[in-house]
Amino acid sequence: MPRRTATMLASTLVLICLLIAGVLIPVPYAEMSPGPTVNTLGEARGEPVLSISGRKTYPTDGHLNMTTVRVTSADYKMNAVEAVYGWLAHDNVVVPHDTLYPDGKTEEQSSQENAEEFSQSQESAKVAALGELGIPVTSRVIVATVVKDSPAEGRLHAGDVIRAVDGVKVTEPGDVAEQVTKRKPGQDVEFTIVPAKEAAEAEKARKEPTVTRKVVIRTATSKEGDRAVVGIQAGTDHVFPFTIDINLADVGGPSAGLMFALGIVDKLTPESLTDGRFIAGTGTIDDKGRVGPIGGIDMKLVGARKAGAEYFLTPADNCASAASDTPDGLTLIKVDTIDDATKSLEKLRKGDTANLPRCTTG
Repeated sequence: MPRRTATMLASTLVLICLLIAGVLIPVPYAEMSPGPTVNTLGEARGEPVLSISGRKTYPTDGHLNMTTVRVTSADYKMNAVEAVYGWLAHDNVVVPHDTLYPDGKTEEQSSQENAEEFSQSQESAKVAALGELGIPVTSRVIVATVVKDSPAEGRLHAGDVIRAVDGVKVTEPGDVAEQVTKRKPGQDVEFTIVPAKEAAEAEKARKEPTVTRKVVIRTATSKEGDRAVVGIQAGTDHVFPFTIDINLADVGGPSAGLMFALGIVDKLTPESLTDGRFIAGTGTIDDKGRVGPIGGIDMKLVGARKAGAEYFLTPADNCASAASDTPDGLTLIKVDTIDDATKSLEKLRKGDTANLPRCTTG
């Protein structure tokens, strides 16, 4: 066999072996790519994303789209060829598997965590939206979780409203731990509560709960051995003056908070926030209306522009990264709070685009 032919054959065989190895050998990476966007003013699966009853609402137009990121599953085994393709593709990002699923977290655990964050973001969005409109929301301290095999198990239940601990009124979740730790391990502590069922019935009837109960629990020693505990985690629950439902499935994480809040504001105000424009955005939100950063900003920008967005509401802490690679035709608007967002939308309605707070790389 001629040397040239033999060399070409050997090279071809090596290439084939490399390709086979690239397909068969898994690598410890995962992929993120632009996910779908959803108009919070529109419908999803045949029903409104935002439904409000018990309060006058107004027609809306345009778009206030939340954005998402699609990720590979925890048990998906990416091969070397897919990893290289992902690195070369402009719209996708290949990251170490542990970035998305740290400490061996399963997909089920990650989904549960994302669902909890999504639920919390909805509550905060409602509170922030009503706060922006000056509509009061009542807050109360509740039992968020009960630790298995703890002194509180069977005595307190998730959803119970905590009125007082040892006769001292509590107004913040931290007040509960403060009162419990005043006791020594082995001593009794008294909780004044409204049972979860009665609290829910009163909320549904828009009335103040009248049923209270005193529960005495003997404290145990914390795992660290330095304080008394009963085995609960306190949290905050909100009582809204009317019903706001957010109907969206198969979405997780806290990053849609800002857009949910703006959608609620739009439905409760006579004037359109968008004036018919296609506006997308992202950002966590807390009860005070403060907007926080999110992950996957680059892919959310791509997804928003592909869907037709012209403006993108961007958390201030994500601005530099977003501005470094902005899709053509998309204007980034910097927001720190929901109030920043509504004021920027007002400038858009007035045509005052020159004074919009824009994202920069600096």
